[in-house]
Amino acid sequence: MPVMRHIAIAFAAFASAAPAAAQDSALAFSLTGGARVAPSYFGASGTSTTPTFGFGFGGLRFGGVELGDPDAPMLFAPGAGLRGAFRYIPEREGRNELAGLNDVDAALELGLGLHYTADLWQVYADLRYGAVGHKGLTAEAGANLIYRTDSGLVLHGGPRAEFGSSQFTNSYFGVTGAESLASGLGAFTASGGVYSVGLELGAYQPLGDTWGITGLLRYDRLRGDAAQSPITQQGSRDQISAEIGLTRHFNLRF
Repeated sequence: MPVMRHIAIAFAAFASAAPAAAQDSALAFSLTGGARVAPSYFGASGTSTTPTFGFGFGGLRFGGVELGDPDAPMLFAPGAGLRGAFRYIPEREGRNELAGLNDVDAALELGLGLHYTADLWQVYADLRYGAVGHKGLTAEAGANLIYRTDSGLVLHGGPRAEFGSSQFTNSYFGVTGAESLASGLGAFTASGGVYSVGLELGAYQPLGDTWGITGLLRYDRLRGDAAQSPITQQGSRDQISAEIGLTRHFNLRF
């Protein structure tokens, strides 16, 4: 009986500890979907409305490895760590003022970034790869001042700088010899580097524990070869965009 009692106690202890161990692993992330009004293409003077999608990486804990903060999935949670980097670029068609240029397929850029977020400010840097579309590398660096209200509303704003490899910049600002003959635009080869600088203002309002509304207003000014491109010369260096979306937070335990 004492042996059986000890076995029963050990089994009960294991059974009660097993769920807790299973809960040790966690993944926190967010998904955003909405609408965006922005220039029809890089360097355009006209605008168009397209769907917008976003992914935010909160944190991962698996075994002895922990990245980010899987217990704080909300946006702008204080701390340092990894963040998701995601951008969708709609297709550019060779028509109207771009007649004679080749179509540029829609692109999906995926990557990761690093951030440090305090109560009142944030700095970050993201690196993305064109997993679909242009196959180039892009990066963004920025800083935010942050204002938090008792209702959970978070306001942020600060400077932005966008970088692109030559493969990226030539996809959107370059004009080949064949395209030059067909379009009348001068042939142009764009080098990589900083292609825009700007300012972003945004707001995030939580709607309970797992939902929220995100809004952004952004101004970018193309520079360098992106500004000198014949595509931009017949459009505008000034790029203004706005978007609004619904965010869903996920905090998975397994």
